[in-house]
Amino acid sequence: MGIWTSYRLRLQRKRWKLRARRKGRDLTAVQDRTAQILPDDILLFCTFRNEDVRLPYFLDYYRELGVNHFLLIDNDSSDGGQQVAADQPDVSLWTTKAGYGDARYGLDWLTWLQGKYAHGHWALTVDVDEFFVYPFCDTRPLRALGDWLDASEVRSFGAMLLDLYPKGAVSKAVYTRGQDPLTVSNWFDAGNYTMKRNPLLRNLWIQGGPRARTFFADKPKRSPALNKVPFVKWQRPYTYVSSTHMILPRGLNLVYDQHGGEKTSGILLHTKFLNTFGGRAAEEAARAEHYRKGEEYKSYADRYGADPDLWCKWSEQYINWRQLEMLGLMSKGNWA
Repeated sequence: MGIWTSYRLRLQRKRWKLRARRKGRDLTAVQDRTAQILPDDILLFCTFRNEDVRLPYFLDYYRELGVNHFLLIDNDSSDGGQQVAADQPDVSLWTTKAGYGDARYGLDWLTWLQGKYAHGHWALTVDVDEFFVYPFCDTRPLRALGDWLDASEVRSFGAMLLDLYPKGAVSKAVYTRGQDPLTVSNWFDAGNYTMKRNPLLRNLWIQGGPRARTFFADKPKRSPALNKVPFVKWQRPYTYVSSTHMILPRGLNLVYDQHGGEKTSGILLHTKFLNTFGGRAAEEAARAEHYRKGEEYKSYADRYGADPDLWCKWSEQYINWRQLEMLGLMSKGNWA
């Protein structure tokens, strides 16, 4: 059974790689600076649409963290986001008008770029509203994390997605271009999370937080997954399965300790809930290009007019990574 399962997963991975090669034809280079990539550069991969307001801070945050080159895909933006990205000296940019859903929610495009450019590199794959936090990130750059993982012979690094929200209605969290979103939306749920192991792909499946208790209270099993494997020492055969929730080969999903201890892990601070949320939820619900025909966005749009107040008496205000470790949401493990 184990050999047959491994064979089926290898076959599936090859199919997705072939599919990604075909879907790569959807992409047109706007600004290709990949010749600048050095052998030990840390790369960031991201697909975006209409993110002109968010992009400047996003790029600055990850530059400061230690990203050397950004490989971005603009999925038919109608604002100025494409030009913002194209003008950056450390960005290579592609664009496409093809359907996001038809490309496995952007994974086919990313898989093609990762296979072409990320081999042998530490690669970070995130959305524009996600900010990677890991142990000692305030004093140690991504290079230090990658070097330590290399020395430990670890190929992948896990992080839980942590939803941040304001105190009060989301529409009151007014965000301006270039601003740190944590200055207007910095509360989170310290508990209310469930976890189970996927026996096939071996990843943990984490759900809960403010979206589960607010938008999916009557159907918690359909609430968004919060488990991620965003930082990977990439090899050409690799491919993500569902967003960055799962990856193949499945051994890369073992980002947790299997013997009762703690393995070093991080957090992706998820800054979806700003004043821009209502308009985006309505747009994506109508486009139906996201998972399950945009069911998640339809749930947002149907409740509270997509302007919820997610704060409750158990909410915690974000301070730093050490606070998240004390709450048991991430761990420095044996990285001292």
